[in-house]
Amino acid sequence: MRIAAGLLGIGLALGLGLTPGAAQAPQPPHAWVFGSWTGGFFPATETRGPDCAGQPSVIFTRDVIMRSTPLDVAYRQRLIETAQADPTGLTIRLAPVAPAGARNLPPGVGFGCGGDPNLLRIERRGPDEIVFPNCADFPAPLKRCTN
Repeated sequence: MRIAAGLLGIGLALGLGLTPGAAQAPQPPHAWVFGSWTGGFFPATETRGPDCAGQPSVIFTRDVIMRSTPLDVAYRQRLIETAQADPTGLTIRLAPVAPAGARNLPPGVGFGCGGDPNLLRIERRGPDEIVFPNCADFPAPLKRCTN
C-alpha cells in the first residue's frame, strides 16, 4: 500500500512537471505595459534607478492605473474595466467614477484625452516608450522605469 502511494506521488510530481505552461494563467492584453513610467508632462530624463522609480508619472497594474499630476502629491487611481490590444498599442476602458450624466467630475480624473474621461488610448513607440495620443495632460512620451 505504501509503495503504491509512493509511486502515485512520484508519478503525479513527474506528470505535473512535464506541463509547466499549463499551470500558468494567460496574461491580459495589457501585461506589456505593467510597471512604472516617467515623462508625459515633460520629456523623460532619468529612466533608471531610484530617480525614476521614486516619482513615476503613471503606474500600470493588472487592475489599476495610477497617475500623478505636476501640482499634486496624490496619485489619481482608476480601475481598469477592459483592455483591448491592437497593432499599435492598447485601448483601455476605465470604470466610471461618477454616475452617467454627472457634470462635475473630480479634477484629474481622466488623462486629458479629448471626449471620454473613461477611455485611454496607448500607442507603443518602442519596447520602453509609449504615448497617450491627443491627451492634453500628457503631451510628451512616457518611458518605462528600469533597474
